[in-house]
Order: sequence, then C-alpha cells, then structure tokens
Amino acid sequence: MRLSISRTTWIFLIIGLLVQVITFSFLPNDNPWSLVSGILGVCSVVLGAQGNILTFLFGFAQVVTYTYLCYLERFYAEIAINIYYFITMIYGVYCWRTRLSDQSLQVQTRRLSYKLLPVIIIAILLLSWLIGWLLENYTDDPQPYMDAFTTVPAIAAQLFMVLAYREQWYLWLGIDILAVILWIRAENYCIAAQYAFWCINCLYGYIQWTRLSKTTNKE
Repeated sequence: MRLSISRTTWIFLIIGLLVQVITFSFLPNDNPWSLVSGILGVCSVVLGAQGNILTFLFGFAQVVTYTYLCYLERFYAEIAINIYYFITMIYGVYCWRTRLSDQSLQVQTRRLSYKLLPVIIIAILLLSWLIGWLLENYTDDPQPYMDAFTTVPAIAAQLFMVLAYREQWYLWLGIDILAVILWIRAENYCIAAQYAFWCINCLYGYIQWTRLSKTTNKE
C-alpha cells in the first residue's frame, strides 16, 4: 500500500496544528492533555476527511485522552460516546480495509439515500431530548442537554463513518458546532478550538468524500 496525502491536506493539517498550539499558548488552559488531545484530534479528522485509513491510528489515541478530559468535567454522555467510538473504530478498521481503493490507503466512499435523512434526523432529536432529560434529573451533569445533543447524533455519525457513508459530515458539523459551545462554557479553549477547526474540516471532508464516491461510481 502507498501513502498518498495531497498538498492541500498537508496545508490543512499544519493550519489545524497551529490553531491548537496558539490556542493553548495564549488562552487559559490548565491541562496539557487538552493540547495532546487536540493535536491527535486534528490529525485524525484531517486524515478522515481524505478517506485515509490512518485516521484510526490517531483516533484511538485521541479518544483515550479526550475521555480523560470529559471525566474531569463530568460530561458523562461524552464519556459514554467515546467508549462507543473506541469500540466502533476497531470494527471500522476492518470495514475500511475491505473498501480500500486499489493499493492506496483511501477508502471507497458511498452515499446514503436522501429519503432516510429526515427519519434519521427526527429520531436523533427526540432521543437527544430524552437523554438530556435523564441527565438533568438523575446526574450532576452541568450541561445535560448540550451533552446529550452532542452525543446522540454522534452515534449515527460514527456509524456512517465506519460504513464509509458521505452523509456523516452533515451530522458531524452540527455536533462540532454544539461542542464548541460546550467546551467554551467549560473554559477549555484548546478543545473548543479543536472543534472549531473540525467544523471547517467537515466542509472539506464532504467535498473530498463526494469526490471519492464519484470516483467509486465511475469504477
């Protein structure tokens, strides 16, 4: 297999890493693990946007460090979803290996039927509200509904990512916007900056995965 990373991807990666370092250096962040998790996260999502299977290498490490930060903030739904991420990424490595195009490290992406999207979105919103209500009434989660609405959609988005569906990027964009607010309220600006960068990466990822799915269809 050959490692193929475009010049645009390298530039995007460098920008993301600089955002993390600058944010950690000049804004109040008392936990160095925020920087470590942010750097790992940037590497993971940029490679994921390119459909590169190496996204999982950085993804596993990022999940572990991010879960630790969520534990410190008592974001229980976020902890649960990251355990889910870790488990599904194991399966994701297998799925992506079976869909690698030629001998490259890029996955052959596919598209979800638009008829299913409204049903999926309604189900996600209702379940998010229910989880938020449970967290508000039965835990000491300081941001129960924000926690829930960044967690439940991620379950579907992660599944779409593992199965190589382009539509994951719609969900990730909404999740990342809410996550920026979540971590700003927690005064962890390094992780907030990570999610802000991820919002931009969602647009990049959607463009890249659309291109990959068109290439797959032609083949």
